[in-house]
Amino acid sequence: MASSGVLPTTHGRPRRPARGHQTPATAPAIARPRGTDTVTILVPEPESRIFTDPFFDGMIRAITQTCAQAGVLALAMVVSGNQDQVARFLSGGRTDGAVLLSVHGNDPLLDIIERSGLPAVLSGRPPAGRQLPYVDADNRGGAQLAVAHLIESGRRRIVTIAGPPDMCAGADRLEGARLGCPDIDDDRVEYGDFSAASGERAMRDLLTRCPELDAVFAANDLMASGALQVLRSAGRRVPDDVAVVGFDDLRAAECDPPLTSVRQPIAELGHELGATLLAQLRGARPGAGVVLPTELVVRRSA
Repeated sequence: MASSGVLPTTHGRPRRPARGHQTPATAPAIARPRGTDTVTILVPEPESRIFTDPFFDGMIRAITQTCAQAGVLALAMVVSGNQDQVARFLSGGRTDGAVLLSVHGNDPLLDIIERSGLPAVLSGRPPAGRQLPYVDADNRGGAQLAVAHLIESGRRRIVTIAGPPDMCAGADRLEGARLGCPDIDDDRVEYGDFSAASGERAMRDLLTRCPELDAVFAANDLMASGALQVLRSAGRRVPDDVAVVGFDDLRAAECDPPLTSVRQPIAELGHELGATLLAQLRGARPGAGVVLPTELVVRRSA
């Protein structure tokens, strides 16, 4: 069994802060922009997911802390489908800029932001054809690390529980897994929505379709936790019979057994999002996208 440790990815390119600002770790202070002194964090996800997924808590906390250093209030808004109301809010002079979290495909929010002319930054790589500045983690490289670890530990029948295909994080993590293991064909893939319940459903389907499986890579820790419950109920021992790796490294150590997971730097991602937006409010031109490295944290599950 592998001992606990951290393996850095070799696939993430060095972080490249957007032009016009220093990173929060090196900047002595962030200049206070003028305007309403308020920015908005837009989250187009159901409240049930926002309040149960620790990803959102970590990201929103880091963004608000970075903005507070500049005397700017960051308010989170759950976008539940009333696009006209959101458009009126954004164009009504009540906010100076926006951070977009967890965008699916070509969400209408992207058009609304572009029409508003507000400074904005996207969490995650933007869809093709969009030019918004963004901050992302090395999802492909992290997934490759996870699958490489499974192969190196002797696993050969690897399946994956992928994230939503209309989200760049979901698509990139699946692509990375397949780059690391070309044997992961469509029969070895089930999709979830990043919730534990979807991980349970996907794991049941994969056990039915691929009963000989000996490893699971799940695109986030919540889906991995759901997979662990189903494997336990099916009498499959982890990691003796089936190894499991997640992604995010958020509360992974609390799983039973503790979950091997790809760590993405949630706090640093949130700080970079806030700093990128504040730089635009000061008049800086949006820079290129920032991609932060991921790393594999090895625990007992794989």
